[in-house]
Amino acid sequence: MTDTVTDRFLRYVVVDTQSDPSSVTQPSTAKQKNLGRILVEDLLAIGLADAHLDEHGYVYATIPSNADKPVPVICFCSHMDTAPDFTGTNVKPQIVRDYSGGDIRLTGDLQQVIRVEEHPALRDQIGNDIITSDGTTLLGADDKAGLAEIVAAAKYLVDNPDIRHGTIKLLFTTDEEIGRGVDKVDLKKLGAQFAYTVDGETAGHIEDETFSADSVEVIIHGAAIHPGFAKGKMENAIRIAGAIIDRLPKNIAPETTDGRDGFIHPTGISGSMEKASLGFIIRDFDEQGLVDKETMLEAIVKDVMKAYPGSSHTFTVRHQYRNMKTILDRHPEIVENAVEAIRRAGMTPVRGSIRGGTDGSRLSFMGLPCANIFAGGHAFHSPLEWVSRQDMERAVKTLVELAKVWAERS
Repeated sequence: MTDTVTDRFLRYVVVDTQSDPSSVTQPSTAKQKNLGRILVEDLLAIGLADAHLDEHGYVYATIPSNADKPVPVICFCSHMDTAPDFTGTNVKPQIVRDYSGGDIRLTGDLQQVIRVEEHPALRDQIGNDIITSDGTTLLGADDKAGLAEIVAAAKYLVDNPDIRHGTIKLLFTTDEEIGRGVDKVDLKKLGAQFAYTVDGETAGHIEDETFSADSVEVIIHGAAIHPGFAKGKMENAIRIAGAIIDRLPKNIAPETTDGRDGFIHPTGISGSMEKASLGFIIRDFDEQGLVDKETMLEAIVKDVMKAYPGSSHTFTVRHQYRNMKTILDRHPEIVENAVEAIRRAGMTPVRGSIRGGTDGSRLSFMGLPCANIFAGGHAFHSPLEWVSRQDMERAVKTLVELAKVWAERS
């Protein structure tokens, strides 16, 4: 178990699987299927005879039950894509063996430094082996650590038939990073009753709560005219868009909030004098907080537009996902069993919330209640991303123990 998860992880991260929010296909990038094919080969080699890649890029597989009684069917899920935020092309993983403390300067770009002051979780890694990129790409621990851990746990269960467990379904998704991770999942084919995404950060953590999330698109139609004759006539859509951004409250932004605070986050701006587009994401743990922030944003837009009587706008809200705690509170055994598995794996369980969302958020509301277990990675979506070998091994052990707990408690 010790070497297998690291070896798998190092093989998976060098496959470029970056998703593309501008694409209309599923998966959004064909290269995600390259990793899907590798995963299918690995699962077939383990002995999971039904492992396959479907037309949408999803990988499905089954670890058959060896229990002598009925056990609920659970699913372990991770995603194959990496975030569009930073390049995932030509990843060169580096290993800092027997980490002795201090900042880690990345060899491919010496300006990139994982500083202990900014990444205090490093203080818990003394003596461990830290895996990073070379600083010119992200690493891909989000969520290839989860993939490697699930495959390693599957192999361990197959190789140790004396460990009793129920049927376990494996699901590897595409396009999670752009919010489409489970758009085409066939839940009937999957056939699971409960699930866990292996997509969290710090070892020992189990999360049963996410943000609720919407996106907002604001389209501004300005009044265009030749700039030489524009006085008193032009209403530049770009300037209007800038005025809206300038009016956003500074204390309701990702960079100024933490804990259970929600935010309004501008994610894109484009356009011309005649027409401009603004994109936002809105996040809050409470449904009412989400509505309040959308109302606030719309009020700002309308107030700015008052100064431009010759212009018009549209304000469109799109549902993204909702706080999975609403569903998970109805099935406390999902988290309780994970807490026990983490404890048996030698860690102190920590229940928490995710300042974001996972495939589990949407799966929960699609009828598959799904909590989130740590994968061990840190500093996701950046060239400073890192994970330790030991934390990945802890995740493998947790998944094995989780399979045992479900069988014992059924």
